[in-house]
Amino acid sequence: MIQIIPLASSSAGNAYYITDGTTALLLEAGIRWRDIQRALDFKTQDIAGCLITHEHGDHIKGATEVLKACIPVYASQGTLDAAKVSGHRAKPVQAMKKFVIGTWTIMAFDVRHDVSEPLGFLLVNEAGDKLLFATDTYYIPYRFEGLTHIMVECNYSKRLLDENVASGKVPALQKKRLLRSHFCLENVKEFLKANDLHQVQEIWLLHLSDSNSDEAMFKREVQELTGKLVYIAER
Repeated sequence: MIQIIPLASSSAGNAYYITDGTTALLLEAGIRWRDIQRALDFKTQDIAGCLITHEHGDHIKGATEVLKACIPVYASQGTLDAAKVSGHRAKPVQAMKKFVIGTWTIMAFDVRHDVSEPLGFLLVNEAGDKLLFATDTYYIPYRFEGLTHIMVECNYSKRLLDENVASGKVPALQKKRLLRSHFCLENVKEFLKANDLHQVQEIWLLHLSDSNSDEAMFKREVQELTGKLVYIAER
């Protein structure tokens, strides 16, 4: 059984704790290590590794401190180089090549974001649970079978973004970047429809925009579409 604890999920910082009861992992380190420790009541001794998707500060700024806490950090070579993260515990991984951390077998896959070498992760444990983690991408070019848990970015709604641009609340330039760098509600729904959801137990919507999202609407629409339990990661 997988437990998911969101520690931070916004443009200010992203970090998530997951465990299958045997091996615990961090997904992203976009907040300070001391804040990760506090969020977990300083029960961090079981964390076996930290997966990082890309080099933007809200996903990696705590990575150096995580390394100093003797926790290996796994990311693409492009991400490690861009963020200047190094050391013997900085572990480069490649898309479509599996690696193992404790009871998890993990395969990274490429996603679409405005950085050097961004990745998503598919994690499978020995009990057969299968977790998908994908954030900061406007498109996922793969389809997955047998997923039990989905953690996916749902940053904005196209309708809300258009309304905010029309009213002057959001600059048109920001809209252009969002369209080519982040997952919107409409595309998340298309992605979910294209995948095998029969075994899915939970869907977590991550990294919601402060101004271009609506938590209640996002949760309702994804629940109605999938018939699954849907959670909004805290911001």
